[in-house]
Amino acid sequence: MKLAAFLLIFGFAFGMGTEVTSSINPQTQTTTAQASSRVSASQAKKIAKINAGLSKNQKAAKNWIARHESGYSYTARNGNCYGRYQLLRAYLHGNYSPVNQEKAANRYVSGRYGTWTHAKHFWQAHHWY
Repeated sequence: MKLAAFLLIFGFAFGMGTEVTSSINPQTQTTTAQASSRVSASQAKKIAKINAGLSKNQKAAKNWIARHESGYSYTARNGNCYGRYQLLRAYLHGNYSPVNQEKAANRYVSGRYGTWTHAKHFWQAHHWY
């Protein structure tokens, strides 16, 4: 019971602190996933072309991985991993653009798993791919 009360008070205090911070600087309200999910029309066309050869199931598996790895963010960071598919930075060769991330992710999955559905099954078993 004491632990629950402590957690409730701690959660309330943390929530109040973030609310005050948000009201001081409202421009920071956009989350990383929202800000990075925007791609130009030109990039969107290139990405559509890159993924055109994937079946509906493969696209669904690729999107599932993107959601679980980064919340669809092209700018997500975790140690030496970067982007929507949390690839090692070395795979991206210094080009962190959404278009290059899509190409590199397809190459990585094709080489390691063969298909996005196989990569998804591996992720579900190991919580990484």
